[in-house]
Amino acid sequence: MSEIQWRKASYSDQNESNCVELAQRDATAILLRESDEPWTVITTTPAALRALTRAVRAGRFDQLSR
Repeated sequence: MSEIQWRKASYSDQNESNCVELAQRDATAILLRESDEPWTVITTTPAALRALTRAVRAGRFDQLSR
C-alpha cells in the first residue's frame, strides 16, 4: 500500500498544527483526522462527507455552537 497523502483544509493555516486533514484511501474511503491528534482517524465515504459538508454549509448545526 502506498503512503497516504494528507491535505489540510483550505481554511486552515498551513503552518498551524490544529487543523483538519483529509486523505483519500481509495475510491470508496475518505480519511479525516485532526492534525494535533494524527493517530485518531475517521473513515467515511465520499457521499457521506458530501452530505455532511452540505449540512454544515446550510447551517444545520449552527445551534450546537450556542
